[in-house]
Amino acid sequence: MINFNVPPYTGKEIEYMKQAVENQKICGDGPFTRMCNEYIEELTKTTKCLLTTSCTHATEMAAFLIDIEEGDEVILPSYTFVSTANAFVLRGARAVFVDIRPDTMNIDETLIEDAITGRTKAIAPVHYAGVGCEMDTIMDIARRHNLAVVEDAAQGIMASYKGKALGTFGEFGCFSFHETKNLSMGEGGALLIREAKDIETAEILREKGTDRSKYYRGQVDKYRWQNQGSSYLPSDMNAAYLYAQLELAEEITQARLARWNQYLELLTPLARDGRIELPFIPDHCTHNAHMFYIKTKDMDERSRLIEHLKAKDILAVSHYVPLHSAPAGMKYGHFHGEDKYTTKESERILRLPMFYKLTADEVEYITDQIKEFYK
Repeated sequence: MINFNVPPYTGKEIEYMKQAVENQKICGDGPFTRMCNEYIEELTKTTKCLLTTSCTHATEMAAFLIDIEEGDEVILPSYTFVSTANAFVLRGARAVFVDIRPDTMNIDETLIEDAITGRTKAIAPVHYAGVGCEMDTIMDIARRHNLAVVEDAAQGIMASYKGKALGTFGEFGCFSFHETKNLSMGEGGALLIREAKDIETAEILREKGTDRSKYYRGQVDKYRWQNQGSSYLPSDMNAAYLYAQLELAEEITQARLARWNQYLELLTPLARDGRIELPFIPDHCTHNAHMFYIKTKDMDERSRLIEHLKAKDILAVSHYVPLHSAPAGMKYGHFHGEDKYTTKESERILRLPMFYKLTADEVEYITDQIKEFYK
């Protein structure tokens, strides 16, 4: 069976986890946590990175840090994972969903402004498949309307928009290091902080509302409860696992891109014949080969193709059910304007196997089976 995903593994993860244990510092903010933070800061050129227990928690921190309150509204795409909305809904905000672009599956930046009301507090763009949203337009709208921007860059590490790392445009950006992502620590994430003024508040929030980070740095003689907070720190053993992959981040990305480009080349004839549609990457975006998907004619054709591939020992899967059509989406949010593409495109998309050590022979076999289906 060719699995849809195989968590990345470089070979040094166990060695580094052993070092973490030997350091006798396996809780949060140990040596490997700090090394990961510094590596990501250098990689993305962001002001500050704080490793977290998940991208979900990074987004929840961002919602707190931009002071989301009961009755606020946050504009986001409906085609995203539940955490994007939950982070704001947990603080009493209402999710305002707008339609996506059919080419990138990202939020349609031209529809955002019409959804703004006097209650709008923030925009939460989602960089689907590691392909950047139109951040110039989004940031311009945010500036003119005095709105915060929280980037859901869960799938966006090692990707950029006009040469700038995804997750570094808004006040806050959120990465995921879940086992399905390009780089993984099993469960984990990171909060990217653009403004230095937000660092201390973020550290207090992440450390149960205390200034323990200052205590560890020797800046205070004891730590105290300073504000609301929770425990958003991952174990240093998880950070050690991630650090082994950060060291090879470029190699992992290039390996994925090679398989992504092979998919594109082998499936282009089917696309030219109008049988399927292939991913679109704008010229000003550098993607990270987080996923390779095709679009079928409709949901029925997708279901039949999934079964065909399964019979050939290939696991291919669909993706998000639009949030606005889910029970919680109807309770905690609403769709602004016409759902022209969100539902339609979500029912057509089929994600093919994509992981670090996927081989060229496996991609050739997968594409051969897709071609067989369309005969």
